[in-house]
Amino acid sequence: MRRWVWTGLLVVGIGVGGVVRAKEEPAAGAKPSWAMKASIIEACSCPMFCQCYFNTKPAAHGAHEGHEHHFCQFNNAFQVASGRYGEVSLDGVKFWIAGDLGDEFSDGEMDWAVLTFDPSVSPAQREAVQTIVGHLYPVKWRSFSVAPDAPIAWSPGQDRAEATLDGGKAGEVVLTRAQGMTSEAVVIHNLKYWGAPRNEGFVLMPNEVQAYRAGTTPFEFRGTNGFMLTFDITSDDVS
Repeated sequence: MRRWVWTGLLVVGIGVGGVVRAKEEPAAGAKPSWAMKASIIEACSCPMFCQCYFNTKPAAHGAHEGHEHHFCQFNNAFQVASGRYGEVSLDGVKFWIAGDLGDEFSDGEMDWAVLTFDPSVSPAQREAVQTIVGHLYPVKWRSFSVAPDAPIAWSPGQDRAEATLDGGKAGEVVLTRAQGMTSEAVVIHNLKYWGAPRNEGFVLMPNEVQAYRAGTTPFEFRGTNGFMLTFDITSDDVS
């Protein structure tokens, strides 16, 4: 969160015994406070579990002319459980981010990403989401764009989770729960999700399919990494 700059005191009332109570007033143009708790149906081209959380290179894919190609092509389908940006409610907002982290990101620069909103998202909510996403993924993108709206269907589940973008014509993620030693889900705890300081654990769910079928760089993978995650982040967490 950007630091508040105080311009003076605003008298808001007279207390018991005639003591003046005062409230500090933020300078004009200061950014509002915000908070978001959201869940993601997420998948990428890496094998289970995505090595990008532990390395500066994503997984290698099929050598061509003696050279391995490293990339992490992903689809992240979001639904906000609760959130606000100032007075703007973000409850129920759905959005989708597809992209590629590139071949190496030790310098904090990723390849490309495209953000798509469900048509139900208001202009004020879109502005809020773009601000928060910048803190959730605090990296540089060689290319970051916002695509035309497309309907987002979002269906979580313990054994199966599905999300589609424009009915699957633009994007699709289908996850199935990884089998552990018991009937309980396999969950990774104590692992940070990008810029979010808190999460409820990575529920491992490899994908049946994860595809982005829009734009100039479409892709499709089957049987690779996938998980569901609920995270929360607020303006107090960032600087």
